[in-house]
Amino acid sequence: MLGYLLQMEREPTYDLTTGRGLMACPRCDALHVEEDLDLGETARCIRCGTVLAKPRDGAFAQLIALAFTSVVLLVGAVFFPFLEVSTMGFGNASSLFDVALAFAEGVLLPLVLAVLAMIIGLPILRSVLLLYTLVPLAQGRPPRRHAARAYRWSEILRPWSMAEIFVIGTAVALVKVAGLATVHLGPAFWAFCALIFVNLASRAFMCQTSIWDAIEDAGLQTEFGPRAPAAPQPLPRPEDA
Repeated sequence: MLGYLLQMEREPTYDLTTGRGLMACPRCDALHVEEDLDLGETARCIRCGTVLAKPRDGAFAQLIALAFTSVVLLVGAVFFPFLEVSTMGFGNASSLFDVALAFAEGVLLPLVLAVLAMIIGLPILRSVLLLYTLVPLAQGRPPRRHAARAYRWSEILRPWSMAEIFVIGTAVALVKVAGLATVHLGPAFWAFCALIFVNLASRAFMCQTSIWDAIEDAGLQTEFGPRAPAAPQPLPRPEDA
């Protein structure tokens, strides 16, 4: 069922100046008047059909479980063997942690730190921010003080999670290495592959509108505009000096 009204002119429940009470389609920017949805209802854009909101029963608990799974997979991907290369009877297995230690000195250290931050650090940070936001909401308790800011940062960091790109780049590199040596994929590689499916499931279960509504219903501020300038103080009068 369509839970967001198609006619914006029917009642003044929105503010065009601040955008309060309105929702913009992330694909075509069409504005819709926001209304509460029941569980199982779906709100779609009237112009392009993009899903705007789709609340589900137990979605917060599912997102928490997926976030915990992401953290476990990422920690295992760091320390478990990623690849084992063998040729002429000699073999060597290495993990991402071993690679980081091997390049801990020299000019490649900044590059190694940047790669680890994009592949491991940012996804873990995003999962922690989601847990910080969703755990109290799933338990029926008020959200934490900085829940709105934490969830906003988790959405900002989403495009920078490079696990999928890392797996694709590794697969391309293996095509060239396979002709020179025998390559065996380790548990860490399959952990990254599983992480891709976990991220897809998280995106399927996540309804950003429901999370923002739950935070707003608890009375937390979800708008972080520039602070208003302080009022000027009156100059002291001569008799007060």
